[in-house]
Amino acid sequence: MNKTQIKSGTPTLLQSFIPIIILIILLSLNVFIWGDATLDGSNQIALLLAASVASIISFRNGIRWQKLRDGIVETIGKSMPAILILLLIGALSGTWLLSGIIPALIYYGLDILHPSIFLFAAVVISSLVSLATGSSWSTIATVGVALLGIGDAIGISSAVTAGAIISGAYFGDKMSPLSDTTNLAPAVAGTDLFTHIRYMMYTTVPSMVITLIIFLIIGFTYNFESNPTDIESVRIAICKTFNITPLLFLVPAFLIFIIIKKVKPIPAMLLGTLAGGLFGIIFQPEIIEAYSGISNNYARASYTSFMQAMYGDLNINDIIPNDDKAVNELFSTGGMSGMLPTIWLILSAMVFGGVMERSGMLSRIMRSIMKRVKSTGSLVASTAISCIFFNTTASDQYISIVVPGKMYSDAYKEKGLKQEVLSRTLEDSGTVTSVLIPWNTGGATQARVLGVATGDYFPYAFFNIISPIMTVFFAYMNIKIRKINPDS
Repeated sequence: MNKTQIKSGTPTLLQSFIPIIILIILLSLNVFIWGDATLDGSNQIALLLAASVASIISFRNGIRWQKLRDGIVETIGKSMPAILILLLIGALSGTWLLSGIIPALIYYGLDILHPSIFLFAAVVISSLVSLATGSSWSTIATVGVALLGIGDAIGISSAVTAGAIISGAYFGDKMSPLSDTTNLAPAVAGTDLFTHIRYMMYTTVPSMVITLIIFLIIGFTYNFESNPTDIESVRIAICKTFNITPLLFLVPAFLIFIIIKKVKPIPAMLLGTLAGGLFGIIFQPEIIEAYSGISNNYARASYTSFMQAMYGDLNINDIIPNDDKAVNELFSTGGMSGMLPTIWLILSAMVFGGVMERSGMLSRIMRSIMKRVKSTGSLVASTAISCIFFNTTASDQYISIVVPGKMYSDAYKEKGLKQEVLSRTLEDSGTVTSVLIPWNTGGATQARVLGVATGDYFPYAFFNIISPIMTVFFAYMNIKIRKINPDS
């Protein structure tokens, strides 16, 4: 390390990779030692330790703590909307369980969905809801949770069902004009929204078709653990526990309607939570009284149960004991408090991402990648790798779109490529892969909401895996790669 480098604060390529290598080693050790319990704290500490290493290297390069701290605060600030939504998802899951909304969705779903086509249907249903709402998070937290319960009841592995739900939800999110990332990508790349959506169809539709075919094959060859008698016993047990009525569907219909009407996610989730609590008070008086432990004052029991469902643990079997094991496993939630380990993980990831970004280590790695870009295929591949890299290191899907979008914009122009090629690549690689990283806001949130570890559903999130491969394949094969007209 020379004096000029220390003075400028520019890290070397080796220095930039050291914190990432240490993080990978620590995360691998955590999985080996703690297995599925890594989100309880070990991964959070690994991220903080890796951030500490990056900070020490930055200090040696002459970067002041104030600069690093500002970077940490800025990245945490960007993650606050995700954290607030995560808390509201915890509250919504509590009131929707208390009110019988999720049990009703499972009850009627078991009556309609045949096991062989269930995974195919789960992808389609999640896609349609996410396309209508523009939010993969809302879709997974509502319809996704119900579909997961149906899958469990008919004997499908929760990891496979979660992969189907996530595949559909992220397809809809990616193609919806209401989605924030679908608006962000063309804005960063410099094209318009509907040009971006139409151009994405070339890679997104084949990715989804392959995904649907895979889930159809799994559905028709899967060895189901449950038989029709088991499924009917689950439906009977649900009826014994909850007052099931189609009127409960008014709440999810209301939530989807207000999101379509462009109500922002945070107030929409809050309204959905409040509506769920109101319907619980109306339709589930027995559960309300049993959960609160108050039998002579229904107003007080309602308030107590409503508050506890939003912030604390809710296990229906503890309230109304049931002999059906499948039902007992389906109906429990942790409320807002159950989301706190995930929020801790997101904050730790933001600390690591903030230090890596503000120290110049991320940009140093990106510059080394740009030197190797020669063809259209290598440029698109480098963009895709960069998006995944930022999802892994900066732990936020928005950063994985914005930073590579700004970095590669001029390179695409120099190659004579239209900006929708860049915007499509950002979505194909940045938006959909965030949910595959355990410590990313996307991966951490969906693992907590569905109760399935990221590493478990990863192999079955086929759409999310295929999408970046498809966009790189199209580039190398020069399929539908739009060039700038020299005369325009």
